[in-house]
Amino acid sequence: MIIERSYIVLRNVRFHAFHGVMPQERQVGGDFEVSLKAEVDLTHPMASDDVADTVSYADIYETLKQEMEMPSKLLEHVAGRIGQALFDNYQQISAIDLQIIKLNPPMGADSTGAGIELHLTR
Repeated sequence: MIIERSYIVLRNVRFHAFHGVMPQERQVGGDFEVSLKAEVDLTHPMASDDVADTVSYADIYETLKQEMEMPSKLLEHVAGRIGQALFDNYQQISAIDLQIIKLNPPMGADSTGAGIELHLTR
């Protein structure tokens, strides 16, 4: 069996964070959802059944949490920090699809959220 592509996935992880251009957003904070898909060769852990042979999604979550705790004006900046931290800490990751959505953004529209989506490669 050959794996063509394989990913570690975290879907709709919720955070209360202090990102935003408006001063109130950085004081009161808001709710965000982060979804991430990290391309990792899972051939070896699929056979070994050993977490040491893969990238733990719990470790990826800790990186997301650390970066989401650092306030920024722009979600683009937060996403860049997340991507850089993941590439720096996990050499096995070759690409990342990352989405950060601000729930109930202060823009006067009836919407469930607004944000950014990036595809990052090494």
